[in-house]
This record gives sequence, structure tokens and C-alpha cells, in this order.
Amino acid sequence: MKRIGILTSGGDCPGLNCVIRAVVSHAILTYNWEVVGIPYATQGLQQRQTIPLSIHGWNLRGIDPLLNMGGTILGSINEGDTLAAAGEILSGYEALGLDALIAVGGDGSLKIIHELATMGNWHLVGIPKTIDNDVALTERSIGFDTAVNTIVDAINRLTFTAASHDRVMIVEVMGRTAGHLALHSGIAGGADVILIPEIPYTIQGICDHLKELRDTWKRKFAIVVVAEGATLCSEDLNNGHRVTVENIPDANIGSAKCGRGQYVAAQISNFAHGFDTRVSVLGHIQRGGIPSALDRLVATAFGKTAVDLVAQGKNHQMLAWQNGKVTSIPIESSLNQSPQLVDPKSDLVEIAHALGIYVGLTEKMTKVLV
Repeated sequence: MKRIGILTSGGDCPGLNCVIRAVVSHAILTYNWEVVGIPYATQGLQQRQTIPLSIHGWNLRGIDPLLNMGGTILGSINEGDTLAAAGEILSGYEALGLDALIAVGGDGSLKIIHELATMGNWHLVGIPKTIDNDVALTERSIGFDTAVNTIVDAINRLTFTAASHDRVMIVEVMGRTAGHLALHSGIAGGADVILIPEIPYTIQGICDHLKELRDTWKRKFAIVVVAEGATLCSEDLNNGHRVTVENIPDANIGSAKCGRGQYVAAQISNFAHGFDTRVSVLGHIQRGGIPSALDRLVATAFGKTAVDLVAQGKNHQMLAWQNGKVTSIPIESSLNQSPQLVDPKSDLVEIAHALGIYVGLTEKMTKVLV
């Protein structure tokens, strides 16, 4: 009889509890193993804490409520110097008597836990989760689909008020250095402009596109989706200037710091008259909510397969979603190629261009970049 632990690390997202549910169900019903939750990721190992998990014991209603519950019942952390406490964490793993650990996290969390597992010779299986969808070698990470749906719902709502008041509505979304959230939600939500870190843009390019919508097509409103790490060209390429590319953490308006959405709104007002702009920063709303059907399916498949990998003795593996099914790959292979960014020549970018969406500079224009 094995005793396996499961933890969730990094930022929360919808679908984490679905993984816990699948792991507990499969481990107990199929293998008759004991499963314990590790609260607050490696902090629980350091403090030698566990949460008993059972198919019949959670809130006296079993674990079925976990299927449609957002967040994580185990808690999570995404700050602090974990490796500085490596000795205590490693001894905590031994003290808890774990035979294996299933870790659910993004590329940053999985990297740290993989290093700990290597030092402690743990039996580790990793499961990718992040609304940014930037873990390499997997087409989907848990939480991404729900976050896209949440953003699209927000865009739908904002479109009506933008049309009613003839406004340019700017929606800032998460994603760090990857533009998957902005690109997917922008196309699905009918955006007119999508700005992502992987494709530089100019304010002049945005303004020209908005003017064309207004003057040629008589569109009095527009939707602009801006990734939080959108990349700005510092000069106007239409004049043939050689330019530098800027991707600073916080944009500047005068002496004040602001988010990228607010920066874009201010620059549109400076460069083009007649546009009434408003900014909506969705923030942590993107992380919340009930997981979508697809996230539930992917999370459940990941959880079940993770238990099977433990049973098969396969170590330091990460689950991946490839070609519509679950497979396993060495964790190190994924970490070495993460974060997974948007390919500027991908089919989705081509679709956006075909739909008349401004997504930044064309390949011809970017040839003059320094």
C-alpha cells in the first residue's frame, strides 16, 4: 500500500480541484492507496503538514463537489525563496512517509519542485496548470480554457457598452511574456486589435486601424485586447525608421506608472483625436470561476494518468495534452523549452490577419528592427 502526496503550487486556477478528485478516486478505488494533500505546496512539506483525502470524507459529501469548485482546497503559494529551505523540505518529505508526490503547477513551480525531487530522490509526477498556457510541449494546461471563456464573456459584455457610447474599449488580460490568452480570447471575442508580447506594435499602427474602422467602415466603436506584457516599438515604422523594441514591466505616462492597457489608452488619445477610450483590467477575475467542461476533462485525465505513472514506477515525468490525448514526457524536456510563446507565424495569427484584426507589425515591417 503506497502513501502518495498531492500539492498545488503557484497561482490558483480553475480545474485544480478536478485533479485532486481524480487522483484520490483512482488511487483509492483502483490501487487501494492512501492519498494525503500537502497544504500550501512546499510550505506543507517544510512544516510536515498533511490533509487526509478520501472519496467519502470531504465535508461528509465525498469529493464530488470538487468537480465544479474553482481554486484549490489544498491552498497554494507563489512567493518566497523555496530552495533556501530545501533541507527542511527534503526532511519533511521523508518524515511524512511519502512514496511519491504528484505536483500540480506552472513552469516556475514545477522547476523548483523538480530540483527538490532530484536532490531528495523523490518519485515525482508533474501536472501542468496555468491560465497563461505557456508550459512547453503540452497543447493545454489546466485553467487556460476557463480563463479564455471568462475573458470572452467580459469582451461580449464590454462590446455592448462600447457600441452604445461610441467608445474604444481596451481590455487588459494576463499572460506575462506569452500572448496565448490575448490571442485566443481576442479572436473568439471579436476584437479589432490584439496586442501580444511576441509581435511588436506601434501606436500609429493602432490609430490607423481605428481610423479606418471609423472613416471607411463607419464603425464608431472598437475592442482592443492588450496582453499585460505587450511589446511596443519605440518609433513609427511607417516613416521607415529603425527602431528598438521595448517590453518594460510598467508603462510610463509622464512620471506615473501604469498598466499596459492604460498606457495604450493614453497614447491613442495623444496620437489620434476623436476617440473616447475606456480601460478594463480583468486581473484576477481571469483566475476564478467554475472550471469549463474542457478543463474538467483535461484535469481529470491528467489526475488519473498521474496515478498510473506512479504505479508503473515512472519518475520525473510531466503529463502533456498532445493531439487530443494525454501523454507523458520528461519534466526536464518541458522546463528546458518553457515558457512556450506564441509563434508569430502560427495559424491563429494568420486567422487574425485574415479577419482584419490588427495584431502588430507585419513581417516586412519588422525587418527594420534593430
